[in-house]
Amino acid sequence: MTLQPMETLLLATLALILGRLVNRLIPVLSRYSIPEPITGGLLVSICLALANVANDFSLQFDTSMKAPLLLAFFSAVGLSANLGMLKHGGKRMVLVVLALIPFLLLQNLLGVLMAWGLDLHPLMGLVGGTITLVGGHGTGAAYAERFAEVYNLQSIMELSMTSATLGLVVGGIIGGPLAQWLLKRHKVAPATGPGAHHELVGDDRTPPVTSGNFLTVLSATLVALVAGQLLAGKFSGGAVTLPSFVWCLLLGVAIRNSLPLVGVRLNDGAIDLLGSITLSLFLVMTMMALDLSHVASVAGPLLLMLLGQAILALLYGALVFFRVTGRDYEAVVLSAAFSGFAIGATATAVANMQAIAHKYGPAPEAFIIAPLVGAFLIDLLNALVLTGYLAIPGIGG
Repeated sequence: MTLQPMETLLLATLALILGRLVNRLIPVLSRYSIPEPITGGLLVSICLALANVANDFSLQFDTSMKAPLLLAFFSAVGLSANLGMLKHGGKRMVLVVLALIPFLLLQNLLGVLMAWGLDLHPLMGLVGGTITLVGGHGTGAAYAERFAEVYNLQSIMELSMTSATLGLVVGGIIGGPLAQWLLKRHKVAPATGPGAHHELVGDDRTPPVTSGNFLTVLSATLVALVAGQLLAGKFSGGAVTLPSFVWCLLLGVAIRNSLPLVGVRLNDGAIDLLGSITLSLFLVMTMMALDLSHVASVAGPLLLMLLGQAILALLYGALVFFRVTGRDYEAVVLSAAFSGFAIGATATAVANMQAIAHKYGPAPEAFIIAPLVGAFLIDLLNALVLTGYLAIPGIGG
């Protein structure tokens, strides 16, 4: 049985409601800021896996809406980027980049060592490293196709997609607990005081969301989305190819910072609302479509690698990344984001940050730095690191 796009969307919204209810009913989930889309989507995928085992029931989803939802989210991220904040966050962005470079090297080193220990081709270590965990599905698919053709690695595409998908799950799970530990261990004062719940929409610091200002934000988002796709297609054959979501993000930044010149100001609450909805729907659709039976059958060694990589990300985030990026509340939120895009994706990183910010208060620098680093700079760094590893004899050379 296959659900059509609108039916898939309906189930996704119900899964989001389920995730919110479960997070409220199980305090440990909300205490450690596990994103609601991760909770709801995983529960749906677990239920479907059990139904398949018990009654041979199979349910497929038409997830064609995932791509535009993700592009709309990144467009909204760009619309939220007030470049005036970079004069406050520029130094921290440099520190974030400097902290990421050693981690990329360590992540691939751990992957290669574990691959050798599991008697796998060392390239599988890179697949279980930055190729899929930092690069995500797109990078994983690109390298998997190359490895299958050049090295004749069997089932490499399936393993790459499984690793990238599981990374989304793990990245969404470990970010909240890491941030909670850092707040407690280093006695970091949240932005609005301990236990304060900051509502990003409709508080005293931003005008309330209305149909008018939401429509303006929606229009700007669609402009960035449509134009971003056109530009991505136009420049796809160039020496340096930027993915569609980067074009959408950059256009969002340009729109946000040029509209005030003509007297138009976008409502931050409306941007946050739109971005939160599109991100949540994208993540919950991804989690719902996770085939747990397939994961269990093909990804045993990758599960061990992912466990090792999750431990590495937690240790590096707590002992290195947090300290390098400032040891304050912004650094805590950035560390939650680091867990997201180090193991999952930029969307997971922002979901982690949103969970922390809604609970403890805003982190404006983090919400500018993490999407820009996660959506663009980290991919460039990753490409350089992977090029170096593939040139090493015995791995790819």
